[in-house]
Amino acid sequence: MENIYEHILSHKSIRKYKEKEVSDEILNKVITAGTRASSSGNMQPYSIIITRDKKQRKKLFPLHFEQTMVLEAPVLLTFCADFNRMRIWLKQSDAPENFDNFMSFLIGMIDATLASQNVALAAEAEGLGICYMGTTLASNGEISKVLELPEHVVPVVGFSLGYPDEEVAARDRLPLEAIIHREKYQNYTEENIREIYKKKEVDGMKRYLSHPDLRKLIEESDVSNLAQVYTKIKYTKESHLKYSADVLECLKNQGFLNNIKSEDTTIILKQ
Repeated sequence: MENIYEHILSHKSIRKYKEKEVSDEILNKVITAGTRASSSGNMQPYSIIITRDKKQRKKLFPLHFEQTMVLEAPVLLTFCADFNRMRIWLKQSDAPENFDNFMSFLIGMIDATLASQNVALAAEAEGLGICYMGTTLASNGEISKVLELPEHVVPVVGFSLGYPDEEVAARDRLPLEAIIHREKYQNYTEENIREIYKKKEVDGMKRYLSHPDLRKLIEESDVSNLAQVYTKIKYTKESHLKYSADVLECLKNQGFLNNIKSEDTTIILKQ
């Protein structure tokens, strides 16, 4: 049991990989662990795309914002919310072809994410490294085209996978008292917030400033603290409004917004 906790608490994102293939035996083993994750109604409304081919990874490279691990890792895994398979079975069984709405997408997204974390933990137990990529969701419309996903299948989360070729320290997390609320939500005071983010502000800025490219970007952007790094450089309002529109467009194209009118999605984006 102690090994389980040690394993989980030692997680770190790996962005550099050895030129060593991951065997099908190992890959199938860790993906099997993924299928044991909790699933709504035990429907398992997700699919996992394994990408090894270098030409295919080159197509995905710009969609993942040119993150080098897309090309350097021997494997990319893309976890998709998938009700296509279920709907085919429903049709064969003379059952109503449901699951073409936003709630269904959310169920598939949650199940795909749960499966992905099981795979990640199993992979790390096998000595592999992973790095989750939020770009899977941000670029899900274009990624859907490259992966030739049919209707009712949407990529939601993915990560690079391979044998680590770097030693990195585990990043600090917020203190437990920042996360836990007992019995009901207890809102934060300004003093609470200052104490919660005190260490993160120092360590986070130190990490960003240690990277030459990021340091230059920070200096050119007139950014003075970690909160401004998040909101002026990494996750701007403009970028998230764009990604919101792109994701909604993808859901519409993939058949998950059949119960929502176009004007409703416009209202969501304006808020």
